Amino acid sequence: MFIFADIWLFCLLPLPLLFRWFARPFREERPAVRVPFFDDLVALSGQDPGSGSIVRRQPLLRQVAVSLGWILLVAALARPQWVAPPINKQIPSRDLLLGVDLSASMKTEDFTTADGRKGTRLAAVKGVLDEFLERRKGDRVGLIFFGTAPFIQAPFTEDLDTCRELMREAQVGMAGPRTALGDTIGLAINMFKKSKVKDKLLILLTDGNDTSSGLEPKKAAGIAKEEGIVIYTVAVGDPRAAGEQKLDEKDLKAVAEMTGGYYFWAGDRTRLEEIYNRIDRLSTHKIDSISYRPKIDLYYWPLSMVIVLSMLPLTGRIVRMRRPA
Repeated sequence: MFIFADIWLFCLLPLPLLFRWFARPFREERPAVRVPFFDDLVALSGQDPGSGSIVRRQPLLRQVAVSLGWILLVAALARPQWVAPPINKQIPSRDLLLGVDLSASMKTEDFTTADGRKGTRLAAVKGVLDEFLERRKGDRVGLIFFGTAPFIQAPFTEDLDTCRELMREAQVGMAGPRTALGDTIGLAINMFKKSKVKDKLLILLTDGNDTSSGLEPKKAAGIAKEEGIVIYTVAVGDPRAAGEQKLDEKDLKAVAEMTGGYYFWAGDRTRLEEIYNRIDRLSTHKIDSISYRPKIDLYYWPLSMVIVLSMLPLTGRIVRMRRPA
């Protein structure tokens, strides 16, 4: 669609006419020769002498060129634009942060893979999270890997393919052998502080109890609640285990309940898939979208034509000068 962004500037079109009507013509006095036989000269020339000034008229072609040039100049000032078809863009309405435990116990082979074989806990987590991330359209997703200490693997981004690739590359022990659950929640709180999105969801996946945090998980959960962060905890360890591999279900449940989230326990890959499907249903949200129409400025077309018109008289004069007599 073709439009003029400042169409009101076409009100300037009558300006030259108003100037011509109300402004006095340019006056130039020229010396004259007085002769006693003026009447005889008039009679011989056949002209009718008059008094006052003479206003010279421009040739018709030049008047048309000047008028057309003024119209084109005003049209360029009015900013002609071509408006393209509307483009719809989805705006993330929620920030989703995944905290994945990479402690040494995640290499335990007690999960059944999709083809029925035994695999490590991390392998099962990778497979399920890959499918989960594939469905996260409309979310900004971030990744935190934690073990002895947490670190940000991916800040909040709409590039879900990159998040999936980073998740595939995760290895057991790359963050240390122990588990720092409380510090992970603290790091997540700092990440969410830079977020301007209203809905903030943290999903923590771990298979052990907190053994290396400087910040207690419950205290961290209290701060998260004040910041409006909802935490879902997903446990994949053995509740009957002891020591470093012990699963602290009590703290995981408390962290989830304090923030208005849920606690889940996954005993195998099938159960883990069901949990993430349930999270999908529990954490439904609206996807905001905006629509805009790109505008392409075309002012240079009428402006170029003005330049060409202004050069025509000079071009004609040069042609006449070079024409042989």
